Amino acid sequence: MGKKYKSDFVNWDNVLNPKSLLQIFIGSGMAVFAMKGFMIPNQFMDGGVTGISILLHEISHIPVSVFIFVFNLPFIYLGYKRIGKTFAVQTSIAVILLTIGLIFVDLKSVTDDKLLIAIFGGILIGTGVGLVIRSGGVLDGAEVIAVFTRRRIGFSNSEIVMIFNTFIFAGAAFHFGLETAMYSLITYFAATRATNYIVDGIEQYTAVNIISSQHEKVKAMLVNDLGKGITVYKGERGYLPGSFDVKTDCEIIVTIVTRLEINQIEASVIEIDPKAFVFIQNINEATGGILKAKGHAK
Repeated sequence: MGKKYKSDFVNWDNVLNPKSLLQIFIGSGMAVFAMKGFMIPNQFMDGGVTGISILLHEISHIPVSVFIFVFNLPFIYLGYKRIGKTFAVQTSIAVILLTIGLIFVDLKSVTDDKLLIAIFGGILIGTGVGLVIRSGGVLDGAEVIAVFTRRRIGFSNSEIVMIFNTFIFAGAAFHFGLETAMYSLITYFAATRATNYIVDGIEQYTAVNIISSQHEKVKAMLVNDLGKGITVYKGERGYLPGSFDVKTDCEIIVTIVTRLEINQIEASVIEIDPKAFVFIQNINEATGGILKAKGHAK
């Protein structure tokens, strides 16, 4: 029998973790409030399963909760097969809570102002989605589509989701009119930004790359003064226009920091070497080492 990996089991410690459950509960509740209080009464849509469910609800008058639940089932199964059982369980809890909320919570439209509906509806549902993602699940199956099809068709996650949503907003323009579809795009944009902010936070990890003639002092400053972990690559510098053949060996110092620490790092490096070359790269995820944990000091 082959070795079993963590994704082959349900990690009940994660599933039943009070913080994770609270995030799922609050996230699902915010999505219900956004949909019932802003989006559905005004025929505004988000992307993904939420958007296509609202569109089909308006066309068929079947409760949106039915579409939300039914359309998410195959994606939960795909997540179970591709991502893991724990993910599938946490996603199931979130979808069930969202479905129950849509059935039993009765809200009137909070405002008739279309711009406020688009912006705050998007922020609320995006925040809810982000909280569920932080707990380890998702509220919308479109993200699972991206993971499942990326290797098969060669597009990135964002490109796959964009293609999926293009058809949804085209349907909205055809059924509700171009103006509503454009406002729905604002909703989608606001939701995406809110989700990214909740998932990554203000402390999104960033790679700082430093090339300096004072590399030993820079390394000592990063490790001894700021307590950062570093990696050093051996490289070459030079190859300038007009002096292409002139090159020297150098060390490329890399450290992973949060966005809040970038200015401090840059100022400290420039103080040591005003001619240092510093470039910054955003990274999607980083674990291990002596990284500062997001949201609190390690």
